[in-house]
Amino acid sequence: MKRPSLILVATLALFGVQAQCQVAAPIKLVGTYELPADVKGNFDHFGIDLKGGRLFATPEGYHAVVVFDLQTGKLIHTIDGIGKPHAVLFREDLNRIYVTDGDAGDLKIFEGTTYSLVSSVKLLEDADSIGYDPATKYLYIDNGGGDVHQTFSMLSVVDTTVGKKLADLKIDGETLEAMALEKSTSRMYVNNRSKNQVSVVDREKRELIASWPVTRCKNNVAMALDEASHRLFVACRTAQVAVFDTRTGKEVTSLPITQGVDDIAFDAGSKRLYAACDGAVDIYQQSSPDSYKLVGNVPTGPMGRTARLVPELKRYFVAVPQHGTTSAAVLVFEVL
Repeated sequence: MKRPSLILVATLALFGVQAQCQVAAPIKLVGTYELPADVKGNFDHFGIDLKGGRLFATPEGYHAVVVFDLQTGKLIHTIDGIGKPHAVLFREDLNRIYVTDGDAGDLKIFEGTTYSLVSSVKLLEDADSIGYDPATKYLYIDNGGGDVHQTFSMLSVVDTTVGKKLADLKIDGETLEAMALEKSTSRMYVNNRSKNQVSVVDREKRELIASWPVTRCKNNVAMALDEASHRLFVACRTAQVAVFDTRTGKEVTSLPITQGVDDIAFDAGSKRLYAACDGAVDIYQQSSPDSYKLVGNVPTGPMGRTARLVPELKRYFVAVPQHGTTSAAVLVFEVL
């Protein structure tokens, strides 16, 4: 029997590697939403209107929220009058858009069709990340801290139905970041960036019940939750994700990622973890609560670290700020 030539073996091996890469590719770029040339600066968190087919993006230096049509990819509106937009929530039942404004230190509430300002809820400066409880319709907002020359931050509770602040919870630390809420309990988790720990809050009692040190990485800025498996993912700018067991408050493992993470998301359906970092998205496949395999490192663009996973649409959106002569854009990936 004839032996295959070395060229044929090499070709087949290369084809096999390429095929594996193609099969393993977890997301694919399918579109780009262009932004005007004068949109400069970094982005913060996205908002989504599933029924109305709208995506809300927050270019911080543009002093506005930009609204895209998900069907056409066109920019359809600019919500002006926002000093520094950070996070957006859309309530479909009320047709209201809620935006945290870090400069003004408030939560601005807009009518969902006309985009007119309905009311504002006064908070402290650096009103930033949000966590929403769909059962109570309460919105949790971190604000205050170092920007108002305080050694503590506020976690404010706003009733989005009546547009009123219900409570402030003081948490020691100058900078709070992303948060995650459990559905089966009243617990929520908050990244206490200045203390390099996770602050655990009881939403019913409105009190801090625990503080978990993050020892496997530094500068914890992003967070995601796998509630079914009792795993909390804490992403750090030092290029790691610390994985916590929420039953014990202990780190069980850590995952290497690209530098400069800003957003992380866990898809319970596919058991995939998406970390949006500076210039790339790192994607891990969970095979067990303590076992993860890197299945993708997908390029995006410089500082393209603001992202939103929308499993209902099988889409993953990444905002890439203006750089050089290239205008800002939102990259649209299909989730495979």
